[in-house]
Formats: sequence, structure tokens, C-alpha cells
Amino acid sequence: MSDNSRRPTIARIWRGRTKPERADEYEAYNYEAGIKPLIQKAMGVQTFREDRDQETIFMTISYWESIDAMSRFTGGDPTRIHHLERDSEFLIELPEQVQVLKIRASHGNIGGDAP
Repeated sequence: MSDNSRRPTIARIWRGRTKPERADEYEAYNYEAGIKPLIQKAMGVQTFREDRDQETIFMTISYWESIDAMSRFTGGDPTRIHHLERDSEFLIELPEQVQVLKIRASHGNIGGDAP
């Protein structure tokens, strides 16, 4: 998290699917166009990838101090999707919403930089 004196109370979860043959390209694009700007706004960001035979699933979890902070990022509606310019080129379908969850408990070191 960007400031250890504050703790996030909200997790915002985005999911998207792409074809396996486009997964590496989308992952690089998503990081540059979507994740890097999000890192500047959220208290923390985690990205996940699951490779399956017919699809690759991406999930991004961003952590926020409050619904108000997240709403400022989204322009009002905290469930509003921020589609990237090339998402329609890569994703099997454009997600219609994100999941917003209240963090009830958090234990251990869940962050860190992956290789």
C-alpha cells in the first residue's frame, strides 16, 4: 500500500477474458495503459492471470481508502468501467461492471512484486 498509516476499506475487482493467443500482448498493453495509471490513484493494485485452453482470464484488484476516493477515480459511479482504448480489440467481450467489496479483514503480507 502506498501509505502504511492508512488502510484500504474497499476492493474494486475487474475481470476480463481474451483469447490465449492474444494474452501476452493484452497483458503488456493492459499494464501500460491501465495498470500504471491506476497505481497512481489507488492505495494498491494486484493483477492476476489464469491461462485456460480456450481463454485467458485477467483480474485486477485495486484497493481504496473509501467509496468516495474510488468514486473520484471513476467520475461518480464506483462500478463504472474504464474501458481502455484497445480493449475491444483484445477482450472476448467488454465487461459491463466491476465488483466493489468492503474489506472486512486482512491478514499477512498479501502484496509484493512478482517476478
